[in-house]
Amino acid sequence: MKPNPHFYPIILAGGRGTRFWPLSRKRRAKQLLALDGKETMIQQTVARLAPMTAPSRFWIITNGDLRPAILRQLPKLPPSQVIAEPAGRNTAPAIGLAAFLLLRRDPDAVLGLFPSDHVIAEPAEYRATLSRGIEIAAAGENIVVLGIRPTRSETGYGYIEAGAADRQGSLQVRRFTEKPDLATAKQFLDAGNYFWNSGMFLWRADTLANALREHLPNTAPLLEKIAAAYGTRKFADTFRKLYPKCENISIDYAVLEPRSAKGEGQSRIFCLPSDFGWNDLGSWTSLHEHHVAKVKPADGSLISASGSFALNAKNNYVHAPGKFVALVGVSNLVIVETEDALLVTTLDQSQDVGKVVKHLDEKKLKKLV
Repeated sequence: MKPNPHFYPIILAGGRGTRFWPLSRKRRAKQLLALDGKETMIQQTVARLAPMTAPSRFWIITNGDLRPAILRQLPKLPPSQVIAEPAGRNTAPAIGLAAFLLLRRDPDAVLGLFPSDHVIAEPAEYRATLSRGIEIAAAGENIVVLGIRPTRSETGYGYIEAGAADRQGSLQVRRFTEKPDLATAKQFLDAGNYFWNSGMFLWRADTLANALREHLPNTAPLLEKIAAAYGTRKFADTFRKLYPKCENISIDYAVLEPRSAKGEGQSRIFCLPSDFGWNDLGSWTSLHEHHVAKVKPADGSLISASGSFALNAKNNYVHAPGKFVALVGVSNLVIVETEDALLVTTLDQSQDVGKVVKHLDEKKLKKLV
């Protein structure tokens, strides 16, 4: 695989990971946790992409709470390219800022947008898919999204409806649909031409910059001014003053949906069907399912503890390091203990754990978030 000298991975790492409370906190969010092996999620993200480009081409967009830990975990990356947003403004301003920054540095830059907290089981196949996507993105005003073949009627993911295929095996995108209800998700699965939206995109910096100028005409000039100040003494002050004025909007709503509305063949959005063992580990339940698929315990339970005993118990997830755990007559539970908090829920309800963090925020219990 020949690396593209103009490929720049942009890793978004500003999320709080509230559904992984109490392990995930403001200064120790999901992407900084080792949920799938010895390396943290963001370390794994960088390691997967490292064979494709130099450390000097990585950019990370995060926040002030997480930046110090990210710098410690990724010492080979340039500190000046680990950028802390002064205010959260969703994915469109974050990736847009990267586009305007790189457009000034490399007119041929191809950006890859990557979440910092996903699992990829087959990294070689992943890189091969990305290489095909980079070629398509570099060839013109094209936007490439990696689409995951759905294996179930999932209501927690966005979907991509794909149309005709081209010679390179990519599919023209007809439309994006955000988190459908169960009946609609079943229809998508049965149709066979729908894919999960992985949240991973590829495009030239000028393609994205022009799209933002078209679809976010109030935000794009602010991002251009911030990018123009990068590397000067005025950058921190300009960033702090202008960035909060940017629209709080995702790249999906800002660019992809209006662009796809132009119609198949006109939008120049392409989907690459992908099979590289993707999992976004969105909750304790998905983490449990992921590990059960790998370890295949006889009772379906996963217990992280100094010792355990189980009697008439099955399909549980327990995280209690340093403790002896006994499970008697219980099933489908999620139990997560930290020094200052204890979570007890069920596998069916773990998607609602983020509501606990919302409650703690409202009550101003800062030590617990």
